[in-house]
Amino acid sequence: MSVRERRHLLILGGTAEARILAERAIAVFGERLHVTTSLAGRTRAPAALAGEVRRGGFGGPEGLAAYLRHTAIDMVIDATHPFATQISPAASRACRDTSVPLLLLARPGWSPEPGDRWIEVGSAVEAATILPTLGRCAFLTIGHAEIEAFAGVVDVHFVVRLVDPPATPLPLGSYQLIIARGPFAPDAEGRIMVQHAIDVVVAKASGGDATAAKLMAARQLAIPVLMLRRPEKTHTNRVGSVDEALSWIELENRQPLEIER
Repeated sequence: MSVRERRHLLILGGTAEARILAERAIAVFGERLHVTTSLAGRTRAPAALAGEVRRGGFGGPEGLAAYLRHTAIDMVIDATHPFATQISPAASRACRDTSVPLLLLARPGWSPEPGDRWIEVGSAVEAATILPTLGRCAFLTIGHAEIEAFAGVVDVHFVVRLVDPPATPLPLGSYQLIIARGPFAPDAEGRIMVQHAIDVVVAKASGGDATAAKLMAARQLAIPVLMLRRPEKTHTNRVGSVDEALSWIELENRQPLEIER
């Protein structure tokens, strides 16, 4: 039998918070911690990450549980996008089944400010139903996965911003693409809205600083925002900052290391 010399942290990533967490965890804990970040692979050219990187899905809760056992993961931090609705429930179940500690790193949400004209909806389908009553040129900033919900919308021109160029034409009657990666500045967002005569913005309530500028620009220009509500994640343990996540790692590091046979 031998005592394991360091713990293994799995970060479920794909966000700026996950990237910063990996960098800082390695800087803070050094050789005491092996850091692996898992990416779903949806972004073709993700930003560089510190530590080990794993790409691709796990095959559901059972596949993730098998990975946790096989790789001897000691702790998991779910730092996925607030709208990642598959991996987060899978992580909850896999960690419960394997008794691996799990933490949710959830970036703080946005709150409307004076001058905001938000119309909150529960889904992209609901947003598509309401959209034609609000404007004729929409700034669509919800990512690629839910664009299909707007396929049947007529009499609306879409200005669609994506991180990666789509592999096939989008299922929209009238649209223009902008390929760009945040963070964005309020002045630049305002110029886009004025240049394209945007009269409604469609956004996800993702929170964070990287994409908040479009909300500031919409507020200044008195443009309504169709806001998709953030889905609820049921993790028992959750924090709202990288600093808090590092404190949690430190507490887990104080627990006795398991014995390998």
